Amino acid sequence: MNKANHTIKRALISVSDKTGLIEFAGALAKAGIELVSTGGTARAIADAGIAVRDVSDLTGFPEMMDGRVKTLHPVVHGGILSVRGNADHEAMQREHEIDNIDLVVVNLYPFEQTVQRNAGYDEAIENIDIGGPAMIRSAAKNHAAVTVVIEPEDYSRVLDEIAANGGATTYETRQYLAAKAYARTGAYDAAISNWFATELGTAAPEFRSFGGRLAQSLRYGENPHQQAAFYRDGSARPGVATARQVQGKELSYNNINDTDAAYECVAEFPGDQPAVAIIKHANPCGVAVGNSVLEAYQKALRCDPVSAFGGIVAVNQALDGAAAEAIVEVFTEVIIAPGADEAALEIIGAKKNLRLLLTEAMPDPAAPGLAFKSVSGGMLVQSRDGGHVGLADLKTVTKRAPSEAEMADLLFAFKVAKHVKSNAIIYVKDGATVGIGAGQMSRVDSARIAARKSGDAAETAGLDTPLAKGSVVASDAFFPFADGLLQAAEAGATAVIQPGGSMRDEEVIAAADEAGLAMVFTGLRHFRH
Repeated sequence: MNKANHTIKRALISVSDKTGLIEFAGALAKAGIELVSTGGTARAIADAGIAVRDVSDLTGFPEMMDGRVKTLHPVVHGGILSVRGNADHEAMQREHEIDNIDLVVVNLYPFEQTVQRNAGYDEAIENIDIGGPAMIRSAAKNHAAVTVVIEPEDYSRVLDEIAANGGATTYETRQYLAAKAYARTGAYDAAISNWFATELGTAAPEFRSFGGRLAQSLRYGENPHQQAAFYRDGSARPGVATARQVQGKELSYNNINDTDAAYECVAEFPGDQPAVAIIKHANPCGVAVGNSVLEAYQKALRCDPVSAFGGIVAVNQALDGAAAEAIVEVFTEVIIAPGADEAALEIIGAKKNLRLLLTEAMPDPAAPGLAFKSVSGGMLVQSRDGGHVGLADLKTVTKRAPSEAEMADLLFAFKVAKHVKSNAIIYVKDGATVGIGAGQMSRVDSARIAARKSGDAAETAGLDTPLAKGSVVASDAFFPFADGLLQAAEAGATAVIQPGGSMRDEEVIAAADEAGLAMVFTGLRHFRH
């Protein structure tokens, strides 16, 4: 492949995003480059007083079918794809009067944005670009001679190269832009195919692909020897990917992962009551609701103040000064909230390394979406866990039914269980976690750890009685044996919420009755691996 610099004599420009278009087109024209364009792009350039040739003059055909057909023509693609220096190609060009196109500037119809604003089916279809991807891919394939630009951010790079190289671009730049172009069309097609799967209700399409836009190159991944980067998938779901970072150090891989876990957890609780989740290593170490953000934070912190050191704090309401003052007393990596008042911004601003992310909205925990993870040789894809249980979904299976206060705490505990690594046991009292056991191979071990943490937290608070005394307990999956339930009873729990469905349910129910526990089944499991 010829890797020499290649002079640009003719450019084809067709863009939906017209940011910087006139300045770029004007600079190309001043450099002696002939401009060819289409539709609205051509009109915008011409209206600016810049000489431009309409693509229909090049092809001999007018734009037709509401603009669906304008660049899909041999004169266009022949001019892009012709191998420079190839005698046969050049002979065909002379025979068919095809001139070279050396620069292709195209960005695509805004399909992703159209879908994000919940446009109708027909409008989404009309925003699927055909000619644009075809030209981009043609130019990228022939990057030995053709420069392809897919977004305004690269205009200055191309202009700088033209100025520095007598009207030419370097092979290195053309190769970089070609790789970027293929990545863009790949992400574009992925968005379209996934939209179709959603529209058709297809859970497992024959082919599945995902695309994203680089948001941040990361110093490393989970560990310093791992490379990593953060990509946005283009969805409008509020969270770490769409948040505005107000201050603080650059987010790390682990920060992003934990912040996402924190915000998704606190989103389980409606914004009409303040809620706070404190996350460490993707697991909650404290979750609570209160009459104020400050009270919710203090209750959440009490659950495990040791683990909260260096953690992530997520809030479901605008952060105020009183809560901010309390949060900064403990070393915290990230705070994420829908907003913050001036007092909070000033207090947090004094902690220069503390990252503050503001999202302006909360994610809907029940909204549909996909979750995926890599495995050797492939990937696993599933729908987001939007499962939710209310009072009407619960079945009391013991002789004693939960009291009203117990029932409120049981529902709270099961919401938290959804966000704790399996096997998960969560003790809750008065709208706050008081003991969490996460990620153990045995459910009884999770119950023991949660009880021990409850005792440790009480000791830290100067209390004689473990926090779990008089609490309720949630299990993310059924108790396979009675031992885990009895461990919870020994810790002081008075009521239990669990999915049910074990072969030994009757044995577990009998044990609960004997211990005087109230127990409800949800019929819904919340494994989180």
